[in-house]
This record gives sequence, C-alpha cells and structure tokens, in this order.
Amino acid sequence: MTLPDGYSDVSPGKIAAVVTHLEMRECPALLPDADGPWTLRRVQRPDLDWFRDLYRRVGEECLWLSRLRMSETELAAIIHAPLVEVYALAHDGRDEGLLELDFREPNQCELVFFGVTANLIGSGAGRFLMNRALERAWSQAISRLWLHTCTLDHPNALAFYQRTGFRPFRRQVAIADDPRLDGTLPRHVARHVPIME
Repeated sequence: MTLPDGYSDVSPGKIAAVVTHLEMRECPALLPDADGPWTLRRVQRPDLDWFRDLYRRVGEECLWLSRLRMSETELAAIIHAPLVEVYALAHDGRDEGLLELDFREPNQCELVFFGVTANLIGSGAGRFLMNRALERAWSQAISRLWLHTCTLDHPNALAFYQRTGFRPFRRQVAIADDPRLDGTLPRHVARHVPIME
C-alpha cells in the first residue's frame, strides 16, 4: 500500500507512528561500555507476569502494547519458544532492562525488544545491554541481525541504533488502537502523544 503525499488523518482513538526497520550484516566493533553496576542474565521460560511487568516498565512511555494485548497462550508460545531468548538487565537487585532475541528464522536474529527503564536512560546501561545483545546474537551462525523502532520510541533510539552499526532498510506507517483508551496502559503515560478520543 502506498500512502499519498501530504497529510493523512488518523482516526480518533488511534495512534500512528513511522516505523524504521534496521539491519546489520556483520558484527560491528563494539562501542565502549560505560562503567556501571549492571548484570545481565538469561531468563529461561519467563513467568508471564514477570515478563509483562518488565515489558510495561520499560516500554509504557513508548506505548509498547503488543505483548500486553496477547493472551497468555500467545505470549507463552513466543517467549517460551526454544529459539527465543529473553534476558533481564539488573541494577541494584531489580530487573530494569529487557532484551529479547528471536532466532526462529534461519540464519538471522531479530532483536525484538530492547530497552531499559526510565531511570537508567542516559546512564550507559543501554550501551551495556546492546553490547551484550550483539555478542549473543553474533555468537550464533547468523548473517543478519535486525530490529525496528518507531517515532513513539525514545527520541534518541534511532540514532543509537545507527551509531551501533544498524542501517535502515525499510519504513512503514503503523496505526493501532490507543492502548490508553482501553485500559491496556494508564492514561497518564506517553504525554508526548496526545489522546484523541
């Protein structure tokens, strides 16, 4: 589908974002880690409530909604799949970052979810988490690592991914029901995106 040039209306009750897909075809040189008291651990067969709590704390300001709207069966089928890896970044004994790597497509890895909670943004924890993501992904026999981000994400996200070595290859417009209107997320989050009822 080709969108027309110019403005397009977004219906009341909806949110819209421009999505940028990025990829890398070989492991880049890692940028230096910042010093910090972070640890990373793989979470085998994550508890669904634990996953949703961390997912929400990391992503609610960016209106992450897909995993919150899934049934328990749908969510478990993904995060318990043998070729999907979930990691938690811990800070001061609390999980404050989420990394999900999906190796289900042959010869590639999707960096599905990546982020830290608001109190760690700008601390260097994101660089630490990305370096671990790159090490883990490229330790497998892949020829491509890819992800997508959007204009609802942190304003520095796209530049961060490009500094890491990802290159854009596709753009799309995504439209979804506003998760603050059906109770999926609280109404007070993501104030940078106005609610249009």
